[in-house]
Amino acid sequence: MTPLVRLGLWVAAGVVVVDRLVKHGLKDVLIDRGALEVIPGLFDLVVVWNRGVSFGMLNGDGAMPPWVLSGVAVAISIALFLWLRQVVQRWSAVAIGLVIGGAVGNVVDRALWGAVFDFADFHVGRWHWPAFNVADAAIVLGVAALLLESLFRSRPGAAR
Repeated sequence: MTPLVRLGLWVAAGVVVVDRLVKHGLKDVLIDRGALEVIPGLFDLVVVWNRGVSFGMLNGDGAMPPWVLSGVAVAISIALFLWLRQVVQRWSAVAIGLVIGGAVGNVVDRALWGAVFDFADFHVGRWHWPAFNVADAAIVLGVAALLLESLFRSRPGAAR
């Protein structure tokens, strides 16, 4: 196993551990207390059980069974691991590790609770960004890093 693969897997494991610790630390507190206002008019901690996909899409009455979404996340994680084995940049290894860790963190939620526990609620006035969690944030950051890397990496033979 190359150092970059190890780095990506350590990042993924770190995301899963932090995600589990934060979710377990907040879930019972928030279920007992309800929403907790952190920054008035901007940020609350809430309890949202997401049975859909990212940011609550497909979260209606006909939501897919948890095992279907978990299967998709596992398949994506396997594909990302295969990609991780090919990377030559630390940035890419970290980014892929973030996405894998986020996907695995949410799969664990579905396995334990049948839904993903989202708790971060950013809002301005009556407009709310969909609630999310540490795993979701890791996925978004990892994908953003991969997009930035693909836009700004130097191409062999490119004019400078």
